[in-house]
Amino acid sequence: MTLTCNRLLATHAELWHDATVHPFLVQCQQGQIRPEQFNTWLIQDFHFVLGFTRLAASLLQSAPANHMDLLLGGMGFLKDELLWFQEKASDRQLSLAQPLQPTCKAYCQFMEALRQRPYPVKAAGFWAIERAYNQAWQEHSPMVPAYAEFADRWGNAAFTDYVKQLAVQADEALAESDTDTQIAAEAVFVRVAELEKDFWQMAFSTD
Repeated sequence: MTLTCNRLLATHAELWHDATVHPFLVQCQQGQIRPEQFNTWLIQDFHFVLGFTRLAASLLQSAPANHMDLLLGGMGFLKDELLWFQEKASDRQLSLAQPLQPTCKAYCQFMEALRQRPYPVKAAGFWAIERAYNQAWQEHSPMVPAYAEFADRWGNAAFTDYVKQLAVQADEALAESDTDTQIAAEAVFVRVAELEKDFWQMAFSTD
């Protein structure tokens, strides 16, 4: 049976739940998150997006021609996102020069290694990362006004449609791949889920 994005979600449903439902998100939704906890996440997520942008560039470099248009559009979104993070940090008087925490460093190292993998594996991992953010913020909406902007950035309908299109492209790539590549893609999906859970938890390291 050919591996698909939907099959990954179904096979690892519990793991995926833990990646997209977390006290950090619940507390943001309820307005109970402490500022220092949210700021920890914000700074580290900026570093994460830097690494994710490099992964996106690698994906574009190895993508088939008919997949490039969607990925190029995503690069534009990432440019806007990096500028947006800088603006939010400035609003909160935060320095983005702070070092990576171990969890963020592990995620960035994972993405750096993923850049060297075959396109179907990268496509599945890239989709999984985007799907995690889309689902996590969307399912914890609406949020209190202080965090509504964050939920809307990753939970809006346009981003949901983009994630669905990434799934279509990942499925196309996986359908043409061999068994070893599909096994590798599933392992990457599992690791993304684990890292997403850890990344939310990282905000509580300020305790």
